[in-house]
Amino acid sequence: MSYQCPLCHHPLHQAGNHWRCDANHQFDQAKEGYVNLMPAHHKSSKNPGDNKEMMQARRQFLEGGHYAPMRENVLKLLRQFMAPDSQQLLDIGCGEGYYTSAFTELKEAQPALVIHGLDISKIAVKYAAKRYQDCRFCVASSHRLPFADHSLDAMVRIYAPCKAEEIARTLKPGAILLTVTPAARHLYQLKALIYQDVRLHDIQPEALPGLTLAHETQLHYEMALNGDEATALMQMTPFAWKTPESVWTHLKQQQDFHCEADFTLRVYRVPSA
Repeated sequence: MSYQCPLCHHPLHQAGNHWRCDANHQFDQAKEGYVNLMPAHHKSSKNPGDNKEMMQARRQFLEGGHYAPMRENVLKLLRQFMAPDSQQLLDIGCGEGYYTSAFTELKEAQPALVIHGLDISKIAVKYAAKRYQDCRFCVASSHRLPFADHSLDAMVRIYAPCKAEEIARTLKPGAILLTVTPAARHLYQLKALIYQDVRLHDIQPEALPGLTLAHETQLHYEMALNGDEATALMQMTPFAWKTPESVWTHLKQQQDFHCEADFTLRVYRVPSA
């Protein structure tokens, strides 16, 4: 399956290190293997998405295995709900590829499956493509997915935003969307260092026209983090912008910081034709 041109929506065809559509719009493939499908006028800033520091903090934290239970549960649900003849899976908001790379395990039972990773952050996709060469990565907006109508068999969305219309447009009949969102007490102890009144996350399922909720489960466990891991976790969250210096100092000094991980995993399905 080829990409779709983000400018005219015609199919893109690869020729060497270039992708070009019939309207002669061209996108270069980087030496790391990814393709940048984010036109300048679609950007809200010069370098949207996670910056290098946030990406490195995410990689440091994830490689500590603290979200591995969630990743394993995502894989379990994909094995359970994906159609056995699935060929195209997209990881929206793939970041540096921690989850995307794990999905290649599905190829043992489904060798025709192609794993795509998409993120708005060029630096994150660059790192992902360089390390995980058995996946296909692109820089693109999750609100303008560079894939044709009804071309995807499965989609994974871990925290990442995406327009409901784009999800419904790109998924095939019978395809699934697997979402991971924060459950009520996710990172409660981390937030308590910043806010006097900690609000619990809303866990209501979102409305996704054209899809039906097929499965919902919650995953809750406690993480024990050292100072570097706790600091990296804070750096990869939106709370980092509001964190005072005193809290950064406190986190760095921790030897055994206990913090809850609390996720809601949902599987939505497009009705079969």
